[in-house]
Amino acid sequence: MSKKSVDKKLKLGKKLKENRRIPVLAMLRTHRRILYNKFQRDWRHRKLRIE
Repeated sequence: MSKKSVDKKLKLGKKLKENRRIPVLAMLRTHRRILYNKFQRDWRHRKLRIE
């Protein structure tokens, strides 16, 4: 396994946070204005591009 730089780790962490699903409570509170996460990524089809 290769060692990741701190920069790459931060970028990976950011992408992981973006990819999280929206809590049900948030959906209910906003009256379904935010139904889905626009950052969500299908790991099978869309690759993660990290410089």
